[in-house]
Amino acid sequence: MAGARGVSAPAESPRVTLSISNGLAVITLTRPEAGNALDGQAGLELRQAALACSGSEVRAVLLKAEGRNFCFGGDLAHIARQKDRGSSVRDMTIDFHAAIALLGQMNAPVICAVRGAASGAGLSLAAISDYVIASSEAQFSYAYTGVGFSADGGLTWTLPRLIGLRSFQALYLTGRRVKATEALALGIVSEVVPDETLDDRALAFASEIAAGPTLAFGAVKRLAAEGLTQSLAAHLDAESRALAVLADTEDAGQAIGALLARKSPNFIGR
Repeated sequence: MAGARGVSAPAESPRVTLSISNGLAVITLTRPEAGNALDGQAGLELRQAALACSGSEVRAVLLKAEGRNFCFGGDLAHIARQKDRGSSVRDMTIDFHAAIALLGQMNAPVICAVRGAASGAGLSLAAISDYVIASSEAQFSYAYTGVGFSADGGLTWTLPRLIGLRSFQALYLTGRRVKATEALALGIVSEVVPDETLDDRALAFASEIAAGPTLAFGAVKRLAAEGLTQSLAAHLDAESRALAVLADTEDAGQAIGALLARKSPNFIGR
């Protein structure tokens, strides 16, 4: 969770909020005064929010943050106050990792809107997302090694897969900041928009995805992850099984009928 040096907010202040409307869940990091740094409370609230998004009524998730920066990473001020830093960091990762696992495995695609800095755990949140929309002013950095840490949030699993091993090695060895345009070229982000349009674009895109074939999106997400470690024969079998399951869904049935009738399908997520 490496990153922020800011002072922790009072424990009663929420770090994360969640709203769900019309199939779209919006998870917001709400600690802008500390660069949305993550501590144990933030990890717990993020896990609770991700768990609430796992139901079938959620068709897409928009992950965003208040303030000028997406997430500085872990709250270093909080970590520094702990008598046993190792145990404290271990405890902090438990809920955070549960949240990452939920976000990475759910059918609902996760769209991440990044403004300002996404460092350490902030980069982990972006990397686990399915689609990242970055402000032209956004910057990304590995950050962990700069404070003598390794990684959390699955970053050593997701980032090499996104950008390749050589580019990954360069980021963790140098700790340099990657600007939005380079992040797009590397594959860290999916698109870059002017800073003033980020919120509107992210909401519009997430709403569009929420009206799509949620079950198919989830199946493709899992197949893509599994395919990196499976043999071709095993993966072909996995594709066949996933396709057979989807063929029996309401979404596939009505979509086939609609397309044969030259109409637009209306997906409902079932």
